[in-house]
Amino acid sequence: MACAVAALWLLLPIFEKQPPPPPPRIEVAGRLLTIPGPDPVAQALDNVRRYARRDITLKLPDGATTTLKPAQLGAQIDRARMADLVRAALDPATPLGRAQRAAQTASPQAQLSLPVPIFVDTQKSAQALVAMKEDVDRPATDAVVDLEKRKLLKETYGFRMDVYGTVARLEAALRTGQNEVDAAVEKLTPRVIASQLGNVKFDAVLGYFETRYNRDRRHRDRTYNLRLAASKLDGFVLMPGEIFDFNGQLGPRDEANGYRVATVIAQGELVDGIGGGTCQVSGTLHGAAFFAGLEVVSRTPHSRPSSYIKLGMDAAVAYPTINFRLRNPFDFPVVLHETVKNGRVRAEILGPKRTHTVTFFRRIDKIIPFEEVERETTKLKKGKRALLQRGVPGFKTTVFRLVRDGRYAVREKRQDHYPPTTQIVWVGTGGGSGKVKKDRSVEYTADEYLVVTQGPNIGGKAKKKPPGGGTVEARTAGRTGRAGWQKKQGLRVFEGEDKDEQE
Repeated sequence: MACAVAALWLLLPIFEKQPPPPPPRIEVAGRLLTIPGPDPVAQALDNVRRYARRDITLKLPDGATTTLKPAQLGAQIDRARMADLVRAALDPATPLGRAQRAAQTASPQAQLSLPVPIFVDTQKSAQALVAMKEDVDRPATDAVVDLEKRKLLKETYGFRMDVYGTVARLEAALRTGQNEVDAAVEKLTPRVIASQLGNVKFDAVLGYFETRYNRDRRHRDRTYNLRLAASKLDGFVLMPGEIFDFNGQLGPRDEANGYRVATVIAQGELVDGIGGGTCQVSGTLHGAAFFAGLEVVSRTPHSRPSSYIKLGMDAAVAYPTINFRLRNPFDFPVVLHETVKNGRVRAEILGPKRTHTVTFFRRIDKIIPFEEVERETTKLKKGKRALLQRGVPGFKTTVFRLVRDGRYAVREKRQDHYPPTTQIVWVGTGGGSGKVKKDRSVEYTADEYLVVTQGPNIGGKAKKKPPGGGTVEARTAGRTGRAGWQKKQGLRVFEGEDKDEQE
């Protein structure tokens, strides 16, 4: 009996009441829930709501930052999911509850951090980022030659925001409590980097060409466009075998890119348009490239002859539909150089010492008469006529290029078509109470035969030759090169014209 009592005494500690386990330590959105306390689910939702109101800083590759509010991203809380997570963490029978208690048994201060069930409205957040994208994206810039300072300017890398990749990162940040997020971007690599140009030479002029522009106040916006367009290609390095894309290099000619309203050619008529003057930059560059011996990959003549450049030497451009492209056929890089000053647009192709001579030959094969249309106006007295737009005949021409370097010569041929420009005449039907816009231009003339040769041994004494050699011209007026030729050819003329417009 005594032994039985002693054994029972030894077993008493086993039957004593064990202390209750400590309350679970559960964290939601950076805050511990009070357990025991008010409704844990309600506490968790309050924590998440406070958390979801925090701004997120979006870091951009150039070091700039921008702040985004969750509302901009369409952030929403999955309340049902939050409630399920809290209940599972409190229930010792669930895997989540068992894991929490095991951790707390090992370390009383251990706590279970529940994921924050927040998701974003992908469409709304993408719209917010697309609105930022234009200001965020930065194009890569190539290494170029600063021809004023005669030095090489290094390239810069660009980047383009990945909108949906950034949305995914923002959504993950909302869930994990991050305050800062790196934008997802695509890195843009420059076409040409400075290390490729260590041996580039630009001491000699391989080919050049000049056109004139009007410097008066009325044409100041056109002059501004000329300088802006020329600045975007000046110093461009064209590698061996590479193609220069005019539209690709200059981009859109619109107000967002700094261009102004000036006269442009649209369907054969001179009208006001954004970026007027850009064609003179492309045409002058085409002339320089022609005499430098570069390959003309694509070129389009104008829909009417231009007063500033010879037939066959122009190069029309209109973003993004009409382009001008060149290829460097040499085994060395060349540098494009174009300036606009003192009433002249001058383009040069720079490289090693020039050895070749280039000849431009053009003949007019066919003359196409223009039509005349009349437009009534009450601003002129009945029966009175005024010229709104002078007609220009159309031309079909043949152009040859002969490139001679030592004993070797290459001849190329192409044909251009310039459609006729309709003549438009005001016809009065009223009392002559106002003024009408009049065309002050004169009859267009162009030599029937024109030969231009440029090279290192052409024209003048050696000390007086311009960079790139001299240029000589041989003109034969023929049917089309003198004032009054249209009347002699039986074409329509407008009364009172007595001057010619030379090329």
